[in-house]
Amino acid sequence: MPSREADCRGELLLAIPFRTMNRNQEVAPTRILRQMSKGYGLSMKDEKCEMISDPWAQARKTSWRERGKRITFYLPGMFKYNGICGSYPCLSITGGHCELQCDHCKGSLLTTMIPALTPERLLEECRRMDEKGCRGVLLSGGCDKEGRLPWGPLIPAIAEVKKRTRLFVSIHSGMVDEETAFQLKEAGVDQALLDVVGDDETYKTVCHVPFGISRISSTLEAFNKAGVPVIPHIVCGLYYGEMRGEKNAIEMISRFDVKQVVVVSLMRNSDAPRPIRKVTAEEVAEIIAGLRHRMPNIEISLGCARERGNTRMELLALEAGVNRMALPSEEVIRRAREYGLEVRYQRTCCSVSLDMSEPEW
Repeated sequence: MPSREADCRGELLLAIPFRTMNRNQEVAPTRILRQMSKGYGLSMKDEKCEMISDPWAQARKTSWRERGKRITFYLPGMFKYNGICGSYPCLSITGGHCELQCDHCKGSLLTTMIPALTPERLLEECRRMDEKGCRGVLLSGGCDKEGRLPWGPLIPAIAEVKKRTRLFVSIHSGMVDEETAFQLKEAGVDQALLDVVGDDETYKTVCHVPFGISRISSTLEAFNKAGVPVIPHIVCGLYYGEMRGEKNAIEMISRFDVKQVVVVSLMRNSDAPRPIRKVTAEEVAEIIAGLRHRMPNIEISLGCARERGNTRMELLALEAGVNRMALPSEEVIRRAREYGLEVRYQRTCCSVSLDMSEPEW
C-alpha cells in the first residue's frame, strides 16, 4: 500500500512506491491471442508469426497509426511522485458521506479529497487552488441511493468558478438526467467522468443500486445531447476481481460520441464482504486491445485506480498501445523511450482532455 504524507501546504498526498520487473518475463501469448481473437474478432492470420510472439502488436500499431507515436504520463493532484506534487486536486461535494457504500470503496476514497459541501466553500477552495497555480480541479463525492450526486445547489457556484478562475473543471458525475446535464454544460463544466459497468448483476451487487446498467447508457446519452464531453471509465474486475461485463461496457461506450476512455482495475479492499481475486495484467491489456479494435481513433488511458507497484500491468498496457498513463514506473517510462515514443508529462488527472503537457515533470 502507498504511504500517506502531508506536504508543506498540509494537503493529503500519496507517495507511490516503485517496483521493477524482469524484462524477460513473458505472458502466455498463444492463449491471450486466442482469447482476443474470440472476443474481438482479431485476425490470427495477418502477421501471425509476429502476433504469436507479440499478442498486442495489432492494437499497438493501430494506436500509433491513429494517434501517433506519443505517450503522456500523468500525476493527479492527490499524489506525490519522487517529491513532485500533482497540480489537479480533488474536492468532495459530499465530504466523507456516501449512501451507496459500494463494496470496492465503502467511501474510503472520499477521505483523500478536500471537503467542499457548500457553494461558498466550493468557490473558496477553487479560488485558493487557482491562486496556487493549479491547472484544474476534479469535483467528486458520494452518491445517494439512486447513484446521483447533489449537483443542483452547487451549479451556480461551479459557474462562478469558471468565471473567476482559470481552472479546468472535471466532475465525477454519477447518474444524471438531461436537465442536469444541460445545467452542468451551461455552468461551464469541461468534462464528466463516468464509470461504465457492463453487467446488471455486478452493478446491483457491488454498487448496491436498485436499477440496471441502462441507467448508465441514459447518462451517457444525456451528456452527449448536452454537449458535455464524457470520459467513460471501465473498472476491470469490478465483480470482486472477476471479469464480468467489461466487454459489454466497450460495446455500450461505442454507441456514443466518445473521444477518450480510461481503463482501471479493481483495487483490493480489506472491508469487502467477500474475497477479491487479483486482476491480472493480461486481462487489463486485453480490454485495452478490445477498445482499440472497437474504436480505433480514441485516446486510451491506464488510470491511477489500480494495484500499486504492478509494473507488469503498466508494461502490458504500453504494449497494447495506451496513449496516456497515470503514475508511471521508471521501467515503463524507459520502455516507452525504447519504443521511440515521444514522452510527455502532465500533472493532472489522466482524463483531462486539454493538453498541458511538458517535456519534464
